[in-house]
Amino acid sequence: MELKSIKDIKSAEKFGIADIMKLLGAFSFILVVIWYASHLSSGMPEKTLLIVAAIFGGYMALNIGANDVANNVGPAVGAQAITIFGAVIIAAIFEASGSLIAGGDVVGTIKNGIINPTLIKDTNTFIWIMMAALLAGAIWLNLATAFGAPVSTTHAIVGGVTGAGIAAAGFDVVSWGKMGEIVSSWVISPFLGGVIAAAFLLFIKKMIIHQDDKRLAAKAYVPIMIALMTWAFSTYIILKGLNHLVHTNFFAAAVIGLIVAIALFLFTKPAIARMADSLPNTREAVNKLFNIPLIFSAALLSFAHGANDVANAIGPLAGIYDALVSGGISTKASIPMWVMVVGAMGIVVGLALYGPKLIKTVGSEITELDQIRAYCVAMSAALTVIVASQLGLPVSSTHIAVGAVFGVGFLREYLMRDRVKEVEEDLQQIKLDQEMEKLEEYKHSLESLGKLKKVDPFLVKNLMSKINEEKAIIRHVYEGELELSKVEKKALKAVKKHELVKRSALKMIIAAWLITVPASGLLAAIFYFMIRGILL
Repeated sequence: MELKSIKDIKSAEKFGIADIMKLLGAFSFILVVIWYASHLSSGMPEKTLLIVAAIFGGYMALNIGANDVANNVGPAVGAQAITIFGAVIIAAIFEASGSLIAGGDVVGTIKNGIINPTLIKDTNTFIWIMMAALLAGAIWLNLATAFGAPVSTTHAIVGGVTGAGIAAAGFDVVSWGKMGEIVSSWVISPFLGGVIAAAFLLFIKKMIIHQDDKRLAAKAYVPIMIALMTWAFSTYIILKGLNHLVHTNFFAAAVIGLIVAIALFLFTKPAIARMADSLPNTREAVNKLFNIPLIFSAALLSFAHGANDVANAIGPLAGIYDALVSGGISTKASIPMWVMVVGAMGIVVGLALYGPKLIKTVGSEITELDQIRAYCVAMSAALTVIVASQLGLPVSSTHIAVGAVFGVGFLREYLMRDRVKEVEEDLQQIKLDQEMEKLEEYKHSLESLGKLKKVDPFLVKNLMSKINEEKAIIRHVYEGELELSKVEKKALKAVKKHELVKRSALKMIIAAWLITVPASGLLAAIFYFMIRGILL
Protein backbone atom coordinates (compact mmCIF):
# COMPACT_ATOMS: atom_id res chain seq x y z
CA MET A 1 0.00 0.00 0.00
CA GLU A 2 1.43 3.39 -1.04
CA LEU A 3 1.42 6.63 0.91
CA LYS A 4 -2.00 8.18 0.68
CA SER A 5 -2.31 11.79 -0.39
CA ILE A 6 -2.22 13.98 2.71
CA LYS A 7 -3.07 17.65 2.37
CA ASP A 8 -0.42 20.01 3.64
CA ILE A 9 -3.01 22.27 5.20
CA LYS A 10 -5.35 20.31 7.45
CA SER A 11 -8.76 21.56 8.35
CA ALA A 12 -8.89 22.98 11.86
CA GLU A 13 -10.64 20.80 14.40
CA LYS A 14 -13.03 22.35 16.89
CA PHE A 15 -12.17 22.11 20.55
CA GLY A 16 -14.40 19.29 21.72
CA ILE A 17 -15.23 17.06 24.66
CA ALA A 18 -12.21 14.83 24.03
CA ASP A 19 -9.84 17.80 24.31
CA ILE A 20 -11.52 18.96 27.51
CA MET A 21 -11.14 15.47 29.00
CA LYS A 22 -7.45 15.44 28.09
CA LEU A 23 -6.91 18.78 29.76
CA LEU A 24 -8.75 17.57 32.86
CA GLY A 25 -6.58 14.45 32.90
CA ALA A 26 -3.36 16.47 32.67
CA PHE A 27 -4.58 18.96 35.29
CA SER A 28 -5.56 16.10 37.61
CA PHE A 29 -2.06 14.67 37.33
CA ILE A 30 -0.54 18.04 38.26
CA LEU A 31 -2.86 18.22 41.28
CA VAL A 32 -1.69 14.75 42.33
CA VAL A 33 1.92 15.93 41.97
CA ILE A 34 1.18 18.94 44.18
CA TRP A 35 -0.38 16.73 46.84
CA TYR A 36 2.40 14.15 46.54
CA ALA A 37 5.22 16.70 46.78
CA SER A 38 3.47 18.55 49.61
CA HIS A 39 2.98 15.36 51.61
CA LEU A 40 6.55 14.13 51.17
CA SER A 41 8.26 17.49 51.71
CA SER A 42 6.54 18.38 54.97
CA GLY A 43 8.93 20.00 57.41
CA MET A 44 11.28 21.37 54.74
CA PRO A 45 12.11 25.10 55.01
CA GLU A 46 11.50 25.74 51.28
CA LYS A 47 8.46 23.51 50.85
CA THR A 48 6.61 25.88 48.49
CA LEU A 49 9.62 26.21 46.20
CA LEU A 50 9.95 22.43 45.98
CA ILE A 51 6.24 22.02 45.19
CA VAL A 52 6.55 24.53 42.32
CA ALA A 53 9.62 22.70 41.03
CA ALA A 54 7.71 19.39 41.24
CA ILE A 55 4.91 20.95 39.15
CA PHE A 56 7.46 21.94 36.49
CA GLY A 57 9.02 18.45 36.59
CA GLY A 58 5.63 16.78 36.27
CA TYR A 59 4.72 19.07 33.38
CA MET A 60 8.01 18.20 31.66
CA ALA A 61 7.36 14.47 32.14
CA LEU A 62 3.87 14.86 30.64
CA ASN A 63 5.35 16.42 27.53
CA ILE A 64 8.09 13.81 27.20
CA GLY A 65 5.38 11.14 27.19
CA ALA A 66 3.33 13.10 24.65
CA ASN A 67 6.21 13.74 22.24
CA ASP A 68 9.21 11.47 22.63
CA VAL A 69 7.65 8.04 23.15
CA ALA A 70 6.13 8.11 19.64
CA ASN A 71 9.56 7.31 18.20
CA ASN A 72 9.59 3.94 19.98
CA VAL A 73 6.15 2.66 18.99
CA GLY A 74 5.20 4.78 15.95
CA PRO A 75 6.79 2.54 13.29
CA ALA A 76 5.11 -0.60 14.68
CA VAL A 77 1.74 1.20 14.65
CA GLY A 78 2.31 2.54 11.14
CA ALA A 79 3.10 -0.98 9.96
CA GLN A 80 -0.15 -2.21 11.56
CA ALA A 81 1.76 -4.72 13.65
CA ILE A 82 -0.08 -3.29 16.66
CA THR A 83 -2.94 -0.88 17.25
CA ILE A 84 -2.48 2.57 18.77
CA PHE A 85 -4.28 1.41 21.91
CA GLY A 86 -2.01 -1.62 22.21
CA ALA A 87 1.05 0.54 21.57
CA VAL A 88 0.06 2.99 24.30
CA ILE A 89 -0.45 0.12 26.80
CA ILE A 90 2.88 -1.53 25.95
CA ALA A 91 4.77 1.77 25.96
CA ALA A 92 3.19 2.85 29.24
CA ILE A 93 4.15 -0.41 30.99
CA PHE A 94 7.72 -0.48 29.70
CA GLU A 95 8.36 3.27 29.98
CA ALA A 96 7.31 3.12 33.64
CA SER A 97 9.32 -0.06 34.21
CA GLY A 98 12.42 1.44 32.63
CA SER A 99 12.06 4.60 34.68
CA LEU A 100 11.48 2.91 38.05
CA ILE A 101 13.67 -0.19 37.65
CA ALA A 102 16.61 1.07 35.63
CA GLY A 103 16.28 4.85 35.85
CA GLY A 104 19.18 4.96 38.26
CA ASP A 105 19.52 6.56 41.63
CA VAL A 106 22.02 9.23 40.58
CA VAL A 107 21.74 11.72 37.71
CA GLY A 108 23.66 14.76 36.56
CA THR A 109 21.90 17.86 37.82
CA ILE A 110 23.43 19.98 35.04
CA LYS A 111 22.58 18.07 31.87
CA ASN A 112 25.62 16.83 29.92
CA GLY A 113 27.96 19.23 31.75
CA ILE A 114 27.05 22.09 29.43
CA ILE A 115 27.48 24.81 32.09
CA ASN A 116 30.21 25.25 34.69
CA PRO A 117 28.70 25.05 38.22
CA THR A 118 31.67 26.92 39.75
CA LEU A 119 30.53 30.11 37.97
CA ILE A 120 27.06 29.98 39.54
CA LYS A 121 26.96 32.44 42.44
CA ASP A 122 24.79 30.68 45.00
CA THR A 123 22.28 27.92 45.64
CA ASN A 124 19.28 30.10 44.89
CA THR A 125 20.67 31.00 41.47
CA PHE A 126 21.19 27.32 40.71
CA ILE A 127 17.62 26.49 41.73
CA TRP A 128 16.23 29.30 39.55
CA ILE A 129 18.27 28.03 36.58
CA MET A 130 16.93 24.50 36.98
CA MET A 131 13.34 25.67 37.39
CA ALA A 132 13.56 27.92 34.32
CA ALA A 133 15.13 25.11 32.28
CA LEU A 134 12.37 22.67 33.25
CA LEU A 135 9.57 25.08 32.45
CA ALA A 136 11.12 26.21 29.14
CA GLY A 137 11.80 22.66 27.97
CA ALA A 138 8.29 21.57 28.89
CA ILE A 139 6.61 24.49 27.10
CA TRP A 140 8.69 23.99 23.96
CA LEU A 141 7.83 20.27 23.89
CA ASN A 142 4.17 21.19 24.36
CA LEU A 143 4.30 23.53 21.36
CA ALA A 144 6.12 20.95 19.22
CA THR A 145 3.54 18.30 20.10
CA ALA A 146 0.70 20.69 19.21
CA PHE A 147 2.26 21.22 15.77
CA GLY A 148 2.90 17.48 15.33
CA ALA A 149 6.70 17.73 15.31
CA PRO A 150 8.74 15.01 17.07
CA VAL A 151 11.70 16.79 18.68
CA SER A 152 14.51 15.81 21.03
CA THR A 153 13.62 16.23 24.70
CA THR A 154 17.33 16.10 25.50
CA HIS A 155 17.94 19.09 23.23
CA ALA A 156 14.99 20.92 24.80
CA ILE A 157 16.39 20.58 28.34
CA VAL A 158 19.93 21.31 27.11
CA GLY A 159 18.67 24.51 25.51
CA GLY A 160 16.82 25.39 28.70
CA VAL A 161 19.85 24.92 30.94
CA THR A 162 22.03 26.87 28.48
CA GLY A 163 19.65 29.83 28.19
CA ALA A 164 19.01 30.08 31.92
CA GLY A 165 22.73 29.66 32.66
CA ILE A 166 23.66 32.50 30.31
CA ALA A 167 20.98 34.70 31.84
CA ALA A 168 22.37 33.99 35.32
CA ALA A 169 26.14 34.04 34.78
CA GLY A 170 26.91 35.20 31.23
CA PHE A 171 28.22 33.40 28.17
CA ASP A 172 31.37 32.13 29.90
CA VAL A 173 29.28 29.72 31.98
CA VAL A 174 28.57 27.58 28.91
CA SER A 175 30.91 24.83 27.76
CA TRP A 176 30.83 25.76 24.07
CA GLY A 177 32.79 22.66 23.06
CA LYS A 178 30.02 20.49 24.50
CA MET A 179 27.41 22.65 22.78
CA GLY A 180 29.27 22.16 19.49
CA GLU A 181 28.97 18.40 19.93
CA ILE A 182 25.23 18.75 20.54
CA VAL A 183 24.80 20.89 17.41
CA SER A 184 26.73 18.33 15.37
CA SER A 185 24.26 15.68 16.49
CA TRP A 186 21.51 17.50 14.56
CA VAL A 187 23.23 16.23 11.40
CA ILE A 188 24.86 13.05 12.67
CA SER A 189 21.78 11.48 14.27
CA PRO A 190 19.27 11.58 11.40
CA PHE A 191 21.95 10.87 8.79
CA LEU A 192 23.21 7.74 10.56
CA GLY A 193 19.66 6.59 11.27
CA GLY A 194 18.59 7.07 7.67
CA VAL A 195 21.61 5.36 6.14
CA ILE A 196 21.44 2.30 8.40
CA ALA A 197 17.67 1.88 7.92
CA ALA A 198 17.98 2.25 4.13
CA ALA A 199 20.84 -0.29 4.04
CA PHE A 200 18.75 -2.87 5.90
CA LEU A 201 15.76 -2.28 3.62
CA LEU A 202 17.91 -2.60 0.50
CA PHE A 203 19.36 -5.89 1.80
CA ILE A 204 15.92 -7.34 2.58
CA LYS A 205 14.57 -6.29 -0.81
CA LYS A 206 17.47 -7.91 -2.64
CA MET A 207 17.68 -11.11 -0.61
CA ILE A 208 13.96 -11.75 0.05
CA ILE A 209 11.44 -9.50 -1.70
CA HIS A 210 12.94 -9.62 -5.20
CA GLN A 211 13.47 -13.38 -5.13
CA ASP A 212 11.18 -15.62 -7.18
CA ASP A 213 10.63 -17.95 -4.23
CA LYS A 214 10.07 -15.47 -1.41
CA ARG A 215 9.09 -18.15 1.10
CA LEU A 216 12.36 -20.04 0.61
CA ALA A 217 14.34 -16.81 0.93
CA ALA A 218 12.34 -15.86 4.05
CA LYS A 219 13.09 -19.20 5.69
CA ALA A 220 16.81 -18.58 5.13
CA TYR A 221 17.07 -14.90 6.07
CA VAL A 222 14.23 -13.95 8.44
CA PRO A 223 15.68 -16.00 11.35
CA ILE A 224 19.00 -14.25 10.75
CA MET A 225 17.31 -10.84 10.72
CA ILE A 226 15.50 -11.64 13.98
CA ALA A 227 18.76 -12.84 15.53
CA LEU A 228 20.49 -9.60 14.46
CA MET A 229 17.66 -7.61 16.02
CA THR A 230 17.97 -9.65 19.22
CA TRP A 231 21.73 -9.09 19.33
CA ALA A 232 21.36 -5.35 18.76
CA PHE A 233 18.57 -4.89 21.27
CA SER A 234 20.17 -7.09 23.93
CA THR A 235 23.36 -5.06 23.68
CA TYR A 236 21.36 -1.83 23.59
CA ILE A 237 19.32 -2.68 26.69
CA ILE A 238 22.38 -3.78 28.67
CA LEU A 239 24.33 -0.65 27.76
CA LYS A 240 21.58 1.97 27.77
CA GLY A 241 18.72 0.49 29.76
CA LEU A 242 20.38 -1.51 32.52
CA ASN A 243 23.60 0.47 32.93
CA HIS A 244 22.36 1.83 36.26
CA LEU A 245 21.80 -1.70 37.56
CA VAL A 246 24.57 -3.65 35.83
CA HIS A 247 27.81 -1.82 35.07
CA THR A 248 29.47 -3.46 32.06
CA ASN A 249 31.52 -2.48 29.04
CA PHE A 250 30.58 -2.71 25.38
CA PHE A 251 32.46 -5.97 24.75
CA ALA A 252 30.76 -7.82 27.62
CA ALA A 253 27.35 -6.47 26.60
CA ALA A 254 27.92 -7.53 22.99
CA VAL A 255 28.98 -11.06 24.03
CA ILE A 256 25.92 -11.47 26.25
CA GLY A 257 23.71 -10.15 23.46
CA LEU A 258 25.30 -12.55 20.96
CA ILE A 259 24.62 -15.54 23.21
CA VAL A 260 20.97 -14.50 23.55
CA ALA A 261 20.74 -13.98 19.77
CA ILE A 262 22.17 -17.42 18.96
CA ALA A 263 19.77 -19.09 21.37
CA LEU A 264 16.80 -17.26 19.83
CA PHE A 265 17.99 -18.09 16.31
CA LEU A 266 18.01 -21.81 17.09
CA PHE A 267 14.55 -21.50 18.62
CA THR A 268 12.91 -19.39 15.90
CA LYS A 269 14.40 -20.97 12.75
CA PRO A 270 12.10 -24.04 12.68
CA ALA A 271 9.10 -21.93 13.72
CA ILE A 272 9.74 -19.43 10.90
CA ALA A 273 10.11 -22.31 8.43
CA ARG A 274 6.70 -23.72 9.43
CA MET A 275 5.08 -20.30 9.19
CA ALA A 276 6.63 -19.59 5.79
CA ASP A 277 5.40 -22.91 4.38
CA SER A 278 1.83 -21.98 5.23
CA LEU A 279 2.01 -18.53 3.60
CA PRO A 280 1.48 -17.54 -0.04
CA ASN A 281 4.52 -16.51 -2.07
CA THR A 282 3.94 -12.73 -1.76
CA ARG A 283 5.57 -9.72 -0.13
CA GLU A 284 2.49 -9.15 2.03
CA ALA A 285 2.79 -12.66 3.44
CA VAL A 286 6.51 -12.27 4.20
CA ASN A 287 5.69 -9.02 6.03
CA LYS A 288 3.67 -10.95 8.59
CA LEU A 289 6.81 -12.76 9.77
CA PHE A 290 8.07 -9.46 11.23
CA ASN A 291 5.00 -8.69 13.37
CA ILE A 292 6.15 -10.22 16.66
CA PRO A 293 9.72 -8.85 16.45
CA LEU A 294 8.25 -5.37 15.92
CA ILE A 295 6.13 -5.63 19.06
CA PHE A 296 9.14 -6.71 21.11
CA SER A 297 11.24 -3.91 19.64
CA ALA A 298 8.61 -1.33 20.64
CA ALA A 299 8.61 -2.69 24.19
CA LEU A 300 12.40 -2.77 24.51
CA LEU A 301 12.86 0.70 23.02
CA SER A 302 10.27 2.03 25.47
CA PHE A 303 12.08 0.39 28.40
CA ALA A 304 15.43 1.88 27.39
CA HIS A 305 13.82 5.26 26.76
CA GLY A 306 12.21 5.28 30.20
CA ALA A 307 15.51 4.32 31.82
CA ASN A 308 17.42 7.12 30.09
CA ASP A 309 15.09 10.00 29.31
CA VAL A 310 13.36 10.09 32.70
CA ALA A 311 16.44 12.05 33.76
CA ASN A 312 15.39 14.86 31.41
CA ALA A 313 12.31 15.39 33.55
CA ILE A 314 13.59 14.59 37.02
CA GLY A 315 17.31 15.41 36.78
CA PRO A 316 16.80 19.15 37.33
CA LEU A 317 14.06 18.38 39.89
CA ALA A 318 16.43 16.06 41.76
CA GLY A 319 19.08 18.78 41.62
CA ILE A 320 16.66 21.32 43.09
CA TYR A 321 15.69 18.89 45.88
CA ASP A 322 19.35 18.16 46.64
CA ALA A 323 20.20 21.87 46.71
CA LEU A 324 17.31 22.62 49.08
CA VAL A 325 18.25 19.75 51.41
CA SER A 326 22.04 20.20 51.41
CA GLY A 327 22.18 23.93 50.87
CA GLY A 328 24.90 23.51 48.22
CA ILE A 329 25.40 22.87 44.50
CA SER A 330 26.47 19.42 43.32
CA THR A 331 26.96 18.08 39.82
CA LYS A 332 25.48 14.74 40.88
CA ALA A 333 22.40 14.18 43.02
CA SER A 334 20.68 11.10 44.40
CA ILE A 335 17.07 10.70 43.30
CA PRO A 336 14.42 10.14 45.97
CA MET A 337 11.83 7.56 44.97
CA TRP A 338 9.03 10.13 45.03
CA VAL A 339 10.88 12.18 42.39
CA MET A 340 11.34 9.06 40.25
CA VAL A 341 7.62 8.27 40.53
CA VAL A 342 6.70 11.79 39.38
CA GLY A 343 8.85 11.35 36.27
CA ALA A 344 7.65 7.84 35.45
CA MET A 345 3.96 8.52 35.97
CA GLY A 346 4.16 11.83 34.10
CA ILE A 347 5.56 10.09 31.03
CA VAL A 348 2.81 7.46 31.17
CA VAL A 349 -0.01 10.02 31.59
CA GLY A 350 1.38 12.24 28.82
CA LEU A 351 1.64 9.26 26.52
CA ALA A 352 -1.90 8.10 27.21
CA LEU A 353 -3.44 11.56 26.76
CA TYR A 354 -1.46 13.12 23.92
CA GLY A 355 0.88 10.42 22.60
CA PRO A 356 -1.36 9.06 19.78
CA LYS A 357 -0.99 12.28 17.74
CA LEU A 358 2.79 11.95 17.42
CA ILE A 359 2.55 8.17 17.07
CA LYS A 360 0.45 8.72 13.94
CA THR A 361 2.89 11.32 12.64
CA VAL A 362 5.94 9.07 12.99
CA GLY A 363 4.12 5.89 11.95
CA SER A 364 2.11 6.97 8.93
CA GLU A 365 2.34 10.66 8.03
CA ILE A 366 5.99 10.82 6.95
CA THR A 367 6.05 7.78 4.67
CA GLU A 368 4.09 4.56 4.34
CA LEU A 369 5.51 1.85 6.58
CA ASP A 370 4.92 -1.87 6.45
CA GLN A 371 6.41 -4.47 8.79
CA ILE A 372 9.69 -4.82 6.90
CA ARG A 373 10.26 -1.06 6.72
CA ALA A 374 9.34 -0.65 10.40
CA TYR A 375 11.81 -3.44 11.25
CA CYS A 376 14.55 -1.48 9.47
CA VAL A 377 13.67 1.65 11.47
CA ALA A 378 13.80 -0.25 14.77
CA MET A 379 17.13 -1.85 13.87
CA SER A 380 18.55 1.52 12.92
CA ALA A 381 17.41 3.07 16.22
CA ALA A 382 19.23 0.43 18.26
CA LEU A 383 22.37 0.09 16.13
CA THR A 384 22.93 3.82 15.65
CA VAL A 385 22.80 4.54 19.38
CA ILE A 386 25.24 1.69 20.04
CA VAL A 387 27.69 2.72 17.31
CA ALA A 388 27.50 6.42 18.15
CA SER A 389 27.96 5.85 21.88
CA GLN A 390 31.09 3.78 21.24
CA LEU A 391 32.47 6.45 18.91
CA GLY A 392 31.71 9.13 21.49
CA LEU A 393 29.25 10.91 19.18
CA PRO A 394 26.38 12.79 20.85
CA VAL A 395 23.19 11.60 19.17
CA SER A 396 19.48 11.98 19.77
CA SER A 397 17.26 8.89 19.80
CA THR A 398 14.42 11.04 18.44
CA HIS A 399 16.50 12.27 15.52
CA ILE A 400 17.73 8.74 14.81
CA ALA A 401 14.26 7.20 14.69
CA VAL A 402 12.73 9.97 12.57
CA GLY A 403 15.81 10.03 10.33
CA ALA A 404 15.43 6.28 9.84
CA VAL A 405 11.80 6.74 8.74
CA PHE A 406 12.90 9.38 6.22
CA GLY A 407 15.77 7.14 5.05
CA VAL A 408 13.35 4.32 4.29
CA GLY A 409 11.04 6.70 2.42
CA PHE A 410 13.77 8.29 0.32
CA LEU A 411 15.19 4.87 -0.59
CA ARG A 412 11.75 3.89 -1.88
CA GLU A 413 11.64 7.05 -4.00
CA TYR A 414 15.10 6.29 -5.40
CA LEU A 415 14.10 2.75 -6.29
CA MET A 416 10.92 4.05 -7.91
CA ARG A 417 12.98 6.29 -10.19
CA ASP A 418 14.85 3.16 -11.30
CA ARG A 419 11.50 1.57 -12.12
CA VAL A 420 10.59 4.66 -14.16
CA LYS A 421 13.74 4.11 -16.22
CA GLU A 422 12.64 0.53 -16.80
CA VAL A 423 9.26 1.82 -17.99
CA GLU A 424 11.02 4.14 -20.45
CA GLU A 425 13.06 1.22 -21.74
CA ASP A 426 9.91 -0.86 -22.11
CA LEU A 427 8.27 1.96 -24.07
CA GLN A 428 11.27 2.11 -26.34
CA GLN A 429 11.05 -1.62 -26.97
CA ILE A 430 7.33 -1.33 -27.74
CA LYS A 431 8.04 1.50 -30.19
CA LEU A 432 10.78 -0.52 -31.80
CA ASP A 433 8.51 -3.54 -32.24
CA GLN A 434 5.80 -1.35 -33.76
CA GLU A 435 8.20 0.29 -36.22
CA MET A 436 9.64 -3.10 -37.22
CA GLU A 437 6.13 -4.32 -37.98
CA LYS A 438 5.47 -1.25 -40.16
CA LEU A 439 8.77 -1.74 -41.98
CA GLU A 440 7.88 -5.34 -42.76
CA GLU A 441 4.50 -4.21 -44.10
CA TYR A 442 6.15 -1.68 -46.42
CA LYS A 443 8.62 -4.29 -47.64
CA HIS A 444 5.78 -6.68 -48.43
CA SER A 445 4.03 -3.87 -50.31
CA LEU A 446 7.16 -3.25 -52.40
CA GLU A 447 7.49 -6.94 -53.16
CA SER A 448 3.85 -7.03 -54.26
CA LEU A 449 4.37 -4.00 -56.53
CA GLY A 450 7.44 -5.64 -58.01
CA LYS A 451 5.30 -8.55 -59.21
CA LEU A 452 3.00 -6.20 -61.16
CA LYS A 453 3.69 -5.43 -64.84
CA LYS A 454 2.85 -1.75 -64.50
CA VAL A 455 4.07 0.01 -61.39
CA ASP A 456 3.10 3.54 -60.40
CA PRO A 457 6.41 5.36 -59.72
CA PHE A 458 4.63 7.61 -57.21
CA LEU A 459 3.61 4.62 -55.06
CA VAL A 460 7.14 3.24 -55.14
CA LYS A 461 8.59 6.61 -54.16
CA ASN A 462 6.04 7.00 -51.38
CA LEU A 463 6.76 3.54 -49.95
CA MET A 464 10.53 4.08 -50.10
CA SER A 465 10.09 7.37 -48.23
CA LYS A 466 8.08 5.64 -45.52
CA ILE A 467 10.68 2.86 -45.26
CA ASN A 468 13.43 5.44 -44.79
CA GLU A 469 11.37 7.21 -42.13
CA GLU A 470 10.88 3.96 -40.23
CA LYS A 471 14.59 3.19 -40.47
CA ALA A 472 15.38 6.63 -39.02
CA ILE A 473 12.94 6.06 -36.15
CA ILE A 474 14.46 2.65 -35.42
CA ARG A 475 17.94 4.21 -35.43
CA HIS A 476 16.77 6.84 -32.91
CA VAL A 477 15.33 4.10 -30.71
CA TYR A 478 18.64 2.26 -30.68
CA GLU A 479 20.54 5.48 -29.98
CA GLY A 480 18.22 6.42 -27.11
CA GLU A 481 16.75 9.43 -28.92
CA LEU A 482 13.17 8.19 -28.96
CA GLU A 483 10.54 10.94 -29.02
CA LEU A 484 7.62 9.85 -26.85
CA SER A 485 4.08 10.97 -27.48
CA LYS A 486 2.46 13.66 -25.33
CA VAL A 487 0.38 11.07 -23.48
CA GLU A 488 3.45 8.93 -22.75
CA LYS A 489 5.44 11.96 -21.56
CA LYS A 490 2.60 13.03 -19.28
CA ALA A 491 2.31 9.56 -17.76
CA LEU A 492 6.05 9.28 -17.10
CA LYS A 493 6.14 12.79 -15.61
CA ALA A 494 3.33 11.89 -13.22
CA VAL A 495 5.19 8.78 -12.08
CA LYS A 496 8.44 10.68 -11.58
CA LYS A 497 6.71 13.33 -9.46
CA HIS A 498 5.05 10.73 -7.22
CA GLU A 499 6.49 11.33 -3.77
CA LEU A 500 6.71 8.64 -1.12
CA VAL A 501 7.93 11.05 1.57
CA LYS A 502 5.68 13.88 2.71
CA ARG A 503 7.74 17.00 2.01
CA SER A 504 5.74 19.29 4.29
CA ALA A 505 6.44 16.95 7.23
CA LEU A 506 10.15 16.94 6.35
CA LYS A 507 10.33 20.76 6.32
CA MET A 508 8.36 21.14 9.55
CA ILE A 509 10.43 18.56 11.48
CA ILE A 510 13.78 19.96 10.30
CA ALA A 511 12.68 23.48 11.25
CA ALA A 512 11.59 22.26 14.70
CA TRP A 513 14.91 20.46 15.21
CA LEU A 514 16.95 23.51 14.25
CA ILE A 515 15.19 25.88 16.62
CA THR A 516 14.70 23.54 19.62
CA VAL A 517 17.86 24.55 21.49
CA PRO A 518 17.68 28.31 20.76
CA ALA A 519 13.91 28.45 21.35
CA SER A 520 14.02 26.61 24.68
CA GLY A 521 17.12 28.65 25.62
CA LEU A 522 15.36 31.95 24.95
CA LEU A 523 12.31 30.84 26.91
CA ALA A 524 14.51 29.69 29.80
CA ALA A 525 16.31 33.04 29.94
CA ILE A 526 12.97 34.86 30.11
CA PHE A 527 11.65 32.50 32.78
CA TYR A 528 14.86 32.83 34.81
CA PHE A 529 14.44 36.58 35.09
CA MET A 530 10.74 36.16 35.88
CA ILE A 531 11.42 33.61 38.65
CA ARG A 532 14.28 35.68 40.03
CA GLY A 533 12.11 38.79 40.04
CA ILE A 534 9.30 37.00 41.87
CA LEU A 535 11.50 35.33 44.50
CA LEU A 536 13.95 38.12 45.23
